[in-house]
Amino acid sequence: MSDDRTKAMNFDHPEYIPVQVGLLPAAWIQYREELEKVVRRHPLIFGQPGDQPRNYDYVPETYAAGEHVDAWGCVWSNIKHGAESIVTGHPVPTRADVHRLKAPPAGSGFKHGFMWLILPDLRGFEELMIDFAEDAPELQQLIDIVLNYNCGEITRLLQGKPAMMGFGDDLGMQDRLAIGEHKWRQYLKPCYARMYGLCHAAGAQVFMHTDGHIVPIIKDLIECGVNVVNPQIRANGLENLVRECKGKVCVCLDLDRQLFPFATPQEINDHVRECVAALGAPEGGLWLTAECGPDVPLENIEAICAALEQYRGYFRA
Repeated sequence: MSDDRTKAMNFDHPEYIPVQVGLLPAAWIQYREELEKVVRRHPLIFGQPGDQPRNYDYVPETYAAGEHVDAWGCVWSNIKHGAESIVTGHPVPTRADVHRLKAPPAGSGFKHGFMWLILPDLRGFEELMIDFAEDAPELQQLIDIVLNYNCGEITRLLQGKPAMMGFGDDLGMQDRLAIGEHKWRQYLKPCYARMYGLCHAAGAQVFMHTDGHIVPIIKDLIECGVNVVNPQIRANGLENLVRECKGKVCVCLDLDRQLFPFATPQEINDHVRECVAALGAPEGGLWLTAECGPDVPLENIEAICAALEQYRGYFRA
């Protein structure tokens, strides 16, 4: 982890705000060499380009059109090559099936949505909501199977003595939690506390990506041991994030990906500046990240990079 990232995370006066731009596979497929030109104009964002030609059509497994089955038995379907797939086949659609569920073999790794999102993947969303509403015994059994597997994988990965462990689990919907904060605290908070406790006991700090509206539980995530939280600005609101996070936990702010396709370059510049002014501070506590898909015009991708370069010094001349 870079020195500025460490210093920003620890509120230890970084020289620059750490910044990054993620380019989704579908963006590379659409823009190809033209996107490569943008990347090469911004080595501060993307690093120095390598000598090997880029495969613009490469996609990770779940971004490929068609179907595949993951280690848990979930069937993922995709109708758009380069876009993310969704789970359409749930391996434990009934409560009786939960009693027969076996975790994958050790070493099968983590997926995005390793604790919360995997529950509807396994059960189906509607069935899982009924489980939560009725406090079904099989719900806790399902959670325990997933949690015990995750703890085993975390313990295995910690043997490599990483400085930081990264996790991704989208806990919110656009404007609320899926199950309500009280149910989340009852069933899920103990899981994250246990897993992140393993990390801290081994000397590793915790980065957590989580899409959706998470304002009601940010304090809980901090209590669970999250050192860097990666929320979406659109789903949570800048003022809410300032209130819940500033000075309390480092924020890797996911800039407004719902703005990027439609904004002017000046509006993008203003957006980045506003976020830095609100959440930034000389002592740190802020990282910035932007994700761009094929719906973001090339000139706007360029504007995002330019704004991040301009404001990463936190208004210092």
